[in-house]
Amino acid sequence: MPSSTSSSDSALALTRADARAGTADRYARQTAADRPGIAQPVPVRPIPEQPWGKILLGAALILVVLLCGWEAYWRSYGVTPSIANDNGLWAIQRRRIDAGEGNATVIVSSSRPFFDIQLPVWERLDGHRPIQLAFEGTSPLAFAEDLADDPHFTGRLIIGIDPQVFFQGFDFHKDAVAYARKESPSQRIGQWLSMHLIEPYLAFDDRDFALETVLARQSWPARPGKPWLVQVRKLSQSEADRNTHLWSKVENDPQYLALVRSIWHQRFAPAMDPPPEELRQTIQEQIDRLARAVAKLRARGVQVLLLRSPSDGEYLAYESRLFPRPLWDALLAASGAPGLHFQDYPELQGYYLPEWSHMTRAEAERYTAALYGVIQRDFWGPRAVAPSAPR
Repeated sequence: MPSSTSSSDSALALTRADARAGTADRYARQTAADRPGIAQPVPVRPIPEQPWGKILLGAALILVVLLCGWEAYWRSYGVTPSIANDNGLWAIQRRRIDAGEGNATVIVSSSRPFFDIQLPVWERLDGHRPIQLAFEGTSPLAFAEDLADDPHFTGRLIIGIDPQVFFQGFDFHKDAVAYARKESPSQRIGQWLSMHLIEPYLAFDDRDFALETVLARQSWPARPGKPWLVQVRKLSQSEADRNTHLWSKVENDPQYLALVRSIWHQRFAPAMDPPPEELRQTIQEQIDRLARAVAKLRARGVQVLLLRSPSDGEYLAYESRLFPRPLWDALLAASGAPGLHFQDYPELQGYYLPEWSHMTRAEAERYTAALYGVIQRDFWGPRAVAPSAPR
């Protein structure tokens, strides 16, 4: 035992001596093969003297320069800061219902009522600001079913029916419902910090301009049997309460407008249609689900209105071909809910939809006022309730 301890101590001393030695190679150290019979010590490696403070400062400056360059690039493209429309933002609005605003007017839909119904205009006319629970590219069914199962909700519900999204059952953001129920304290804190310290100031903090997104949408070599579809680009700007409008670049930049139209157009080709039998089955499933949700809502006294928002041009032609008007009539008959179709009201027609599917901000404000008038006149009428608390 003493000899073993003495050997280890000697090896450690040798290693330390090596570390202190001013040899040509400071980082070389002996291995067990070089010292037979001597236990391999814990390596002691010298750390060369470096100006670590200056290195750290230089790295920080490089990071700031790169971030400023990325921000300046997207600002020059026309991007401005906005609040990210994600599950966390949706959850904030969803919780308002369970926190005492269950008698509110709520909107569930995909992108058209989301972009085209302007909450400030509605509030000015009604005295109450709706709760916006729509999500672009997503059928409203998951959200309507969630409200149907929530006894706290007793207000008025607008269910937007955008034919392509609704009848094909697109549900890209349906996980927002589960997220709102299970959002952790750390996620809520992160959401608050992002909304107050990052999103209002940095234009590039947008999914569409993330480096990985930019790389993914490059035109990579085509793969046999797999057509290349350009993914949907940024279309809207959102605010903290999810009031949303069409991005001005879609309206004012002809090149960007042409890009957005081309993205829609690539999906209009008959070759992109789902198989007829599969589509018929999906349509019936969507109708049946909505009918069940509406029955629950109306049994609880909720006023439900189905809304077919305006579309135009090639988009309307595509929808009329694949999802003709009789499907709307079948939906109303199955659900028993009243429906408002824009083609039945002259005051809801004639608006400018640059890419055939969504209105400009100015047009959306004018449309919201007209839509509110039609709803109050023909469907709901005014209601006498105390104004909601200011937010």
